[in-house]
Amino acid sequence: MMTPVGVQAHISHIGDTPLPRNVPRATVTWLGHATVLLEIDGVRVLTDPVLRSRIGPLVRIAGPVDPSTVPRVDCVLLSHLHADHADPTTLRRLARHGPIVAPWPAARWLQRIGVSDVQEVRPGDETSVGGLRVIATPASHDHRRWRFGPTAQPVGYVLRGSASAYFAGDTDLFGEMADLHGSLDLALLPVWGWGPDVGPGHLDPERAARAAAIVCPAVAIPIHWGTFALPRPLRRSADPEWPAREFAELTRRYAPSVDVRVLTPGGQTRL
Repeated sequence: MMTPVGVQAHISHIGDTPLPRNVPRATVTWLGHATVLLEIDGVRVLTDPVLRSRIGPLVRIAGPVDPSTVPRVDCVLLSHLHADHADPTTLRRLARHGPIVAPWPAARWLQRIGVSDVQEVRPGDETSVGGLRVIATPASHDHRRWRFGPTAQPVGYVLRGSASAYFAGDTDLFGEMADLHGSLDLALLPVWGWGPDVGPGHLDPERAARAAAIVCPAVAIPIHWGTFALPRPLRRSADPEWPAREFAELTRRYAPSVDVRVLTPGGQTRL
């Protein structure tokens, strides 16, 4: 398992004794890649859940997460249908008692793989889970799962309760991102991927730092890095923690008011 990257990180683990509900406004646990467990006002939301050790050709190089340690969630947010963000096995095994919110028109494919209670959204749509507002935002990313697989319009999400959080999903910079400026307590920003580089429709550390400057949240947490890799060690990065470190350094330069917290998979912070 990777060692922590220390940039104002406040790290604990899923099994720690929880604080009383009236203490933190939000608790954030990064489970790896784009999978984040958010608890705001007692409502638990899980993003792009992928909890297996292998996805297609990709293997998990970060420490494993036991799905049984993930508590029952009130809602799942899917940003798009790529295999490293929408995993049928994980989705079927999750303990949840609320909807999967997914981009239009993903419901047919999700129902076909055995997942029910799906609510489709497009950018600008709003729904609610418990006392949280869930607002779909635009995203600039490929809409195809694979060449001949299902398609859905990628989205990000903003959650608003007593704390506010932006989950960008997978995206490049886009103009409407500026609409979020100064309105967020937290931004979960992808900063890399799993290969030697990132292609169109992704943020790298420099563009993610620019996104942090555009959105200007109180706290930014880099995600989508250091979790999966190609199976051949010679084709992996010799320094899988570099994207998060680079993002933190660049964000201090571009957006010095933003508190960057770098977690390792299983790491937790509270707002």
